Amino acid sequence: MNSYRKVSVMDSLKNVLYWLIANSLGGFNRGRILEQLFQKPQNANELSKSLEIEYKTIRYHLKVLEENGILTSVGGGYGKTYFPTENLETNKQYFTEIWDKIGKKSNKESIA
Repeated sequence: MNSYRKVSVMDSLKNVLYWLIANSLGGFNRGRILEQLFQKPQNANELSKSLEIEYKTIRYHLKVLEENGILTSVGGGYGKTYFPTENLETNKQYFTEIWDKIGKKSNKESIA
């Protein structure tokens, strides 16, 4: 029974990631944010500068990702720093699988 529960939690994470990245407006930017945060924890200002996305837009996407259990944060205010959750770190392959299919496609479309 424990393994069943674990599988359903992982499936749930994969479904949420798919919805947030591949099946919703703003998913491409959320994917880019997650890519950056897998490299190193950052605050909204750092992400805004490195991704060249408006600060308010970054803050919105961080809030959505945090509310859906994809990110966690430490600190507050301007210096609030974001990290992938332990569950996401453990199951990073779900993000990679979705991002390789959807993110790269979206990137090519935005360049064309």
